[in-house]
Parts: sequence; C-alpha cells; structure tokens
Amino acid sequence: MQAQGVFNAQPKGNYFMLGGAPTDNNAKMLREGQMKILKPAIDHGDIKVVGQQWVPEWSAATALRITEDALTANNNKIDAIVTSNDGTAGGTIQALAAQHLAGKVPISGQDADLAAVKSLVNGTQTMAVYKPLKLIAGEVAKLAVDMAKGQQPAYKMPNTATAGMKQVNTVLLQPMLLTKSNVDTVIKNGFYTQAQLAGN
Repeated sequence: MQAQGVFNAQPKGNYFMLGGAPTDNNAKMLREGQMKILKPAIDHGDIKVVGQQWVPEWSAATALRITEDALTANNNKIDAIVTSNDGTAGGTIQALAAQHLAGKVPISGQDADLAAVKSLVNGTQTMAVYKPLKLIAGEVAKLAVDMAKGQQPAYKMPNTATAGMKQVNTVLLQPMLLTKSNVDTVIKNGFYTQAQLAGN
C-alpha cells in the first residue's frame, strides 16, 4: 500500500527508499511488499531508485538527516520517497520543507498518527496505512473469549506467521490506504475528532 500510494501519485522518476529499523523484521517485510509494486516499473526503466537506507529505531530525527543527505546527493532531484511509517515520513517532510519541496514529492507512511493525518489534509504526506483499532480490538476480544473458554479460536482467515522460531496461528486483517480524499474515515471511525484534526 505504501508503494502503491506513492506510485499512484508519481509513477515515474527518481525514488528514494527509506526503510524502518534494520533490526526490525517488520521493516524488512514492508520493503519486500514495496518492491513487489515497484519492481516492474524499475525493470521497465520508469523508476530509478537513487538511494535506499534503513532508519535505526524508526527515528524521525534520523530520517530527517538521511533525507537531507539524499536531497544533497541528488541535487534535490528526488521525485518520490517511500517511507515505512509516519514518524519517518514526518522527518522526511521536514527535510523536504527546508528545500521548498514539501507537498511536491509524494511520501508514504503507516499508522495514521495524528501529525500524519494532518499532513494528509495539508498535502505534505500522500498516504498512510490505516489500521482501524475497533476492528483489531474486536477480533482480539473474540480470540480472548474463545481462549478463556478453553475453546480453539475460530480463525476466520487462518494463516501462520513466524514468531521467533515458532509458527503461530494468525488472523490477518485488511488495512486501508488513507489519503486526503478519504481522510474523513478516521473521524467516522472515532479514531480522531474533527477538533483534533483542526488543532495546531
């Protein structure tokens, strides 16, 4: 979704890939998913990856510094940046703003942090992966009740995932690609209020 959101906004040009913490397996899985979307355009020559870097501890301050360095190295000729969460996106946006490029270079994110949703509204962030908490909490509650009753949980979409060295049953839920056009979803879902989005 992160790659798709950026690709929808900028299907050609120089891309910079800003991954999460190199010690976090989630960051690596996100990169694999991003590349599934971008690889055909890279192979076709429509997209050129001009740099890629991991961000230790998902640090916004480090993302800011990395983006500053990337912009300098590429003479500001970066057309899109795929970032793996909203915190790193925030640091990236700061670096772009200093070069008067915020809102001109598509940026991805994840988590629908309040600052990121405000960035969606003002156009400096292109998309965020939104995971509705009510849906997650509802599914967790059902699983917990089954387990408390000593019953095998009824997995709607049974999958397995690796947790350490063990395969565990996993319920995978469908997140949402959040953009400026559907950002009101977070208000309808009670994730944020209109006042929160309007606040400075």
